[in-house]
Formats: sequence, C-alpha cells, structure tokens
Amino acid sequence: MVPVRGNRVTLLKSGAEFFPALEEAIDAAELDVRIESYIYADDATGRRIAAALKRAAARGVKVRLMLDGFGSRALPRAFLDDLAAAGVNVQVFRPERRWFSFRRSRLRRMHRKITLVDGRTGFVGGLNIVDDTTENRVGGVRLDYAVRIQGPLLARIYPVVQRLWWLVATLSGAAIPPSSPPPAAVPEMAGESVAAFVYRNNLGHRHDIEAMYLRGIHGARREIVIACAYFMPGWRVRRALMGAALRGVRVVLLLQGWSDHRVFQQASRVLYEALLDHGIEIFEYDGGELHAKVGVVDERWATVGSSNLDPFSLVLAREANVVVFDESFARALRDSIEREIRERAHAVRRMLWRRRRWPARVAGWFAYAYARFAMGVAGISGRWF
Repeated sequence: MVPVRGNRVTLLKSGAEFFPALEEAIDAAELDVRIESYIYADDATGRRIAAALKRAAARGVKVRLMLDGFGSRALPRAFLDDLAAAGVNVQVFRPERRWFSFRRSRLRRMHRKITLVDGRTGFVGGLNIVDDTTENRVGGVRLDYAVRIQGPLLARIYPVVQRLWWLVATLSGAAIPPSSPPPAAVPEMAGESVAAFVYRNNLGHRHDIEAMYLRGIHGARREIVIACAYFMPGWRVRRALMGAALRGVRVVLLLQGWSDHRVFQQASRVLYEALLDHGIEIFEYDGGELHAKVGVVDERWATVGSSNLDPFSLVLAREANVVVFDESFARALRDSIEREIRERAHAVRRMLWRRRRWPARVAGWFAYAYARFAMGVAGISGRWF
C-alpha cells in the first residue's frame, strides 16, 4: 500500500448519490471509459447507465465494460448485444458455462467495482450497477458507499484495470485494445487528501486488503467503526479486533439485520458471543439491505471498497478498496455510519445473546459447520479460521 498525495476524494452514499455522479462523469467523457462491476442488472438504473455508455460510444469515446460471469449471469444476452452494437466493448470475467458446478475456480470472482473516465475521474466502492430497490426484499435503500477520486491516485488504478482486461481478452481470444491509458491518466494535484489504492488478486496481492485492515486495527487508539455486509473474518482480524477492545479502543460493528444469504448470516452470528464478551459493540441494520464494506479508525483513517471481511473476499475474489488518510473524510464517513446506527439499527445485547434459546444456537453451529465445509471445498484452509 503506497499512499499518494494531492487527491480530491468525495464520499458517495448509496445509489441516490452514486449513480447521478457516475452518469455525469460518463456524459463528460472525451477519450476513455472503463467500468468493472460484479453485478449489472437490466433494471431502471442499469438501463440508465447503459444509455450513458452508448452516448459516450457515439461520441467516439472508447468504452470498455467488464462484468463478472456469475454476478451478472442474469443479464439478458440481448442487453449485451445492444451495448456491443452501439460500440461498447464488453468482456465477461469467467463466464458461467453451467448452472451447477463444483469447480473451486467458480468462486474466484471479479467482485470489485471500479470506473475510470479520461484519467481525470475514478470511482471505487461497493455499489454494483443495480437499482437500490432491485431484489431488495426489505424495502428502504440499499446502504452502500463509494468514492469519487480525482488526482494522482488514478495512475495507480489504471494499470490494475488494464491488466485484467488484457488477461480476459487474451483468454477469450478477443481483440485487445491498446494497453496504454489515455494521456490524462497521470493527473496533476487535485486536492489535499492522501489516499492509497489496495487490491486483491490470486497472485502477488493475495493478502493486501486483509493486511490493510490489520494495520488500521493495530494502529487504533480511540475507536474503530466498521460497516460490513458479510462478516466472517479469519482469526487474525478477529484477534486484532478483540485485542483493540481489550486495550480500551471502542470497537463498533454494523452488520446485516436482513440477509440474502441466511445460512451464511447464521454462521456469522456464531462469532458474536466471543466478540461481545470482549466488549465489542454489535449492531444489526434494520433500515433496508446493508451492502456497505467500509471502516473508520480514530477519525483519521478510512477505507471504502468492495471487500467484505469474509473468506470469499479476503481469500478468493478480486477486490478493490481505497484508503483515505484525511480527517474530514473519515469524520464524514464515521458520522454517516453512526447516524444509520442511531436511526436504523438495533444493538445486540451481550446478556440477551447469551440467553438465546438452544434451537437458535444449534442452527448457528450447523450453519457454521456447513460454511466451513463449503470453504474447505473452495480450497480455504481450516487454519484461516
């Protein structure tokens, strides 16, 4: 992780702030648009962004869209054909050939969400190209975050995006566009924020995001606030969080109340008792679907990205986060999370949790055993837990 000075980093909360900013950036593009998204849905938001991409292509902008083959498997072929006919170059990372497969590689997904425009503007975060209401069974907004980046940090992101495009294009036999980013991809100073781009792949950067979190947790002196959709960290992160609580750091976790992966959630809740016993505060979100993957330490260090604190993100998937060393940014993110906790979450009380009925305990342990078995099949060592 190499921090870079001179950036302007803007926090964007959920689709109401993210998608207008994304569309505006695409509409202003003159040279080059590159998007990576795990899920792309054929809904109002997906069609809105597709229209912006087609408008850009009609202006002569080079437009490249990378989708994950599993996350976007429901996207109709006609939707992709329409984009291609309009001049949008589309690649699919690990296309799903069969609905049922037990190949370990099937879980090695492209989970990151990145957009780059003309070397001047970039977006990194947790939002897929999907409407807040699509498949959101509990109503309300889908709570998530992204950042808009302007400044020298973009030069660190372009090679990572280009490398994956080249790899997928090579393996699929597709024509490979020129490898160099647009001339503006080494921008001048745009602000005062120090920030770093941290990503995970299965080669030279396997543990970078976990190491980023561990450095932040170990360096905490007053407070750690984390909002995480899917929470099942390995023993290193759990031990670091509990160690921080024991040395007097306030540790706050905002986790899912409703989950689209119920078995995984039950397995995750098995971890609650030890965390609560060490003084960690746990809240479950009631205001809609929690999809965020963010953290704040001491109102001076903050991270926003695509990586959950679970084995799929930290061991298997391609992920991307931005770390921002800026007190005003960290304070804004921390205040946003705390506001959601006050207004739309409930506390998990230690004594009540310890007294929950035995069927719930047994269900949790069965879910945890199943999750560990599934992760073992995926090639995740039992030592990780």
